[in-house]
Amino acid sequence: MSLIAGTIVELEVTREVSPYGYFLNGGDRDVLLHYSELTGKVEPGDTVEVFIFFDTEDRLAATMKKPYLTLGETAKLMVADVHPRLGCFLEMGLGRQLLLPIRELPEMRELHPQVGDYVFAMMEHDKQGRLRAKLAGEQELAPLAFHAPDAWLNQWFTALVYKPLQMGTFVIVDGGVLGFGAIGMIHSSERTRLMRLGEEVRVRVSHIREDGRVNLSMVPRKEIGMTDDADRLLAFLKERPGGAMPYSDATPPDIIKQRFGISKSAFKRALGKLMKDGLVTQKENWTYLAKENEENSEPSVEGNK
Repeated sequence: MSLIAGTIVELEVTREVSPYGYFLNGGDRDVLLHYSELTGKVEPGDTVEVFIFFDTEDRLAATMKKPYLTLGETAKLMVADVHPRLGCFLEMGLGRQLLLPIRELPEMRELHPQVGDYVFAMMEHDKQGRLRAKLAGEQELAPLAFHAPDAWLNQWFTALVYKPLQMGTFVIVDGGVLGFGAIGMIHSSERTRLMRLGEEVRVRVSHIREDGRVNLSMVPRKEIGMTDDADRLLAFLKERPGGAMPYSDATPPDIIKQRFGISKSAFKRALGKLMKDGLVTQKENWTYLAKENEENSEPSVEGNK
C-alpha cells in the first residue's frame, strides 16, 4: 500500500505507544495517529478511517477528524490568516490550515482576500507531494453550479467573488439550499467599484443566459435608479448657492463619476427626468433649479465650483 497525502483510507491499528498515540499499518510504513487526532475510542486490532496528511516535520501522519475537502475536491474555505509573502492560509476543518500560495492571488494586492473571507479552492499536491490549495476556476466550478431559474430575473442576491478582473468580476451567486450556486459575471460597466477575491457582494440579476449563467449588476434597474439619482441631484441643487451647479449634459464622464458616483448615462437620465418634470433647466453648461432660473440669478463660476 502506498499512502497518499490528502486521501481518506482505512488502516489497522497495530500498537499504542505512549505518550504519542497509535501506530497504523500503512503497508510499507507505520503511520502515527496522535492522541490529539482521535475522535473516539481506539484499540490495537481496530480498523479506523483516517485522513492522511504531512505533519510539521513533513512526515506522513493520520487523523480521524474529517476535512472539508480531500485531494482533488473543491470546497468553499474561510481565509484564516494572510501572509504578505506566502499567501493565504485556509481553514480546512482539521485545526490546521491549507496554504493558498501567493501566485494564486491577483496581481493587485488590494484585490487579495482578507481574514474572514471565503474562497473556492481545491486541494492539490506541490512538487514535493505536500498539500496546498489552488483557486477553483470555471472548469472546477461549472460541474458544481446550477442553472439560474427564470424567477431570478431582476432579483437581488448575495454573491461571492471567485475571479476579479478589470473587464469584469466573476462570482458564484448564492443558491441557498441548492448548493454551490450559479455562475455569474458583473461587467465593469455594472460595477460601482473593484471587488477583492473572496468578497461577498449584493448583486441584481439583469439577464439569465441560455446556459443558466447570469449577467449581474450592482445598481438598481434604470427606471428605479433614475428616480433615486434624480432625487439626489435635486437635493444637491437645493443646497447649492443660487440653486445652481456647474454640471450638465456636457460635463465629462470622469467628473460626473467623481462628483456623484454615477455614470454619465445615469446622470443624463436623472437630469432628463428633472427637466421633464419642470424642476430644473440648463443654460451654458450649468444646471439650475427652475425657480432660480426664472429669477435669472446665475452665480459666478468661481463662487460655485
